[in-house]
Formats: sequence, C-alpha cells, structure tokens
Amino acid sequence: MAKAIKKQALGRGLSALLKDPENDIQSASDKNADKVVGNIIELDLEHIEVNPFQPRSNFNDESLQELATSIRELGVIQPITVRKLGFNKYQLVSGERRFRASKLIGLETVPAYIRIANDQESLEMALVENIQRQDLDPIEIALSYQRLIDEINLTQEKLSERVGKKRSTIANYLRLLKLDPIIQTGMRDGFLSMGHGRALVNIENRKDQIALYEKIVGQNLSVRDTENAVKNYHQQDDKKPTKTTTKQKPPVFVSSGIKEISKHLDVGVDVKTSGKSKGKITIPFNSEEEFERIKKLITGA
Repeated sequence: MAKAIKKQALGRGLSALLKDPENDIQSASDKNADKVVGNIIELDLEHIEVNPFQPRSNFNDESLQELATSIRELGVIQPITVRKLGFNKYQLVSGERRFRASKLIGLETVPAYIRIANDQESLEMALVENIQRQDLDPIEIALSYQRLIDEINLTQEKLSERVGKKRSTIANYLRLLKLDPIIQTGMRDGFLSMGHGRALVNIENRKDQIALYEKIVGQNLSVRDTENAVKNYHQQDDKKPTKTTTKQKPPVFVSSGIKEISKHLDVGVDVKTSGKSKGKITIPFNSEEEFERIKKLITGA
C-alpha cells in the first residue's frame, strides 16, 4: 500500500513539472525528459485530445458504462498512453475506452504514460496496441494489419515481428479483405466467425460468396459445414468444362514431397500430375513482399 501511495504522489509531482513553461519537454533529449517519459503521471483530461489515427471507431455503450462503473469503484487500474503535442497538450495513443469512461463519470485527471512520438510512430503504436486487444473482430484486425502495411510501409515479415504473430496468420487475416463488403459487415456484426470467412474467401465470385453467406446465416451452418459447401462448390465448378478429365491420385513421392515444400515455403502449394512422373507445381502469393520472400527461399539469394 505504501508503494502505491508513493507512486501516486510521484505522479502528481511530475504533473506539476509539466505545467512549468520554463521546463517544457519537446524531445527525449530535453532536460527532465527522463523523469517524465515512461513514468505514470496524472494528467488533466481537458488537456488530452482523441487520437485522429485511432483505428478503432466503434465503442459499445454498454461495455463503456460497465468500465465507467468499475473506474468509479476502483480507479483507472491501467494507465492510458499519450504523446506530447506541445505545452500542456497531449494526444491519446492507446486507452481511448478508459479515457471516455473516465470522462463519463466526471474525473478531472487520469494516470498516463507519456511518449514522445511523431505521427507515424503514433499511428503504429495505436495500431499495434489495437491488434493486441482480445475483443476485436477479424475484420478490424485485418484492416489494422493492412494499414500498417500501407501507411507504415511494413512488409508482412516486419509486421510479423512487430505484432508477434506468424506471417501465415497475418496472411490469413489479410485474405479476409477479399470478401464482399456485405460479408465483411456480417463478420463485424458477429454473424460469421473467422473460420467461416477463411472458407468463403476461397470462392472468387462475389455473387456466389453472398449466396453461400446467406445460406450460412439462414441455416446456421458450422465452419465444417461451410468448408464442405465450398468444397462441393469447386467440385461442381470443375464439372462445367466440356473436356472431361479423371482425377488421378498423385504418386507417393509427390504426396510426401509437396508437404515438405509447403512447410519450407510456409504457403499452401498445389500440384497437378500427368502420368507416373510428370506434373506441375503451383505456388500462390498474395503480395509483392510475399513473392520476394518465396523467391529468396527458392533461390537462396
């Protein structure tokens, strides 16, 4: 208990330091910056503005009220994170729900970590923090990944390192953005799981995607049922060409070898055989970065 009281007192003392215009801190190299950056400080809510780069736009009113009640009883347990914009002026990087809930119950101050960050760093911190949340739907996560790739110029490999996820996991989320917007909305509203989406994205025709989506929702199909429906769809599609072909079982050396190739390249590889020892290997890729990664693994250069 004594440690907690000491920590709070320290926060109030540092808050006073920040209100001194003669000691305004604008960079990590400024005097007293080491006392402020990374420490928990009580900041006035009126001096904090919402982050325009915040990737999350939907806040459930009921859960926000529950958080406000918790804060009223226990206080803000986890500090928000802000970046310094100017003298006595800050911008949220993460913790907007805690910020909103604190304002709901009329708090004047909130505990905060202070960062010195430019717009790009602020966006990256907000996006990465957002991805780590447990209550995001798959489309929100996919959009955050795509923004990091587009706006921070990260490759899937670098993105994998930043967020601590496998590259294949990130690729699976990004593929969901190929779904029709109606289906993406259905996923955001909770009508579909990511498993359903991963199965549906294998149907390229948007009208056929939506037709199966409506069937999933109407008949409450499971992920396994959806996967089987997609499989049947492709089997029916294969029967459309006039040229009839009998599907041959690939030789043993191909069946075992293709698994090793897929594992090495970290991507699903397709193989078509003709005769006993002839065939064709198809290696898919979803971006220039992924193509370059596969090329490097194959050529070693």
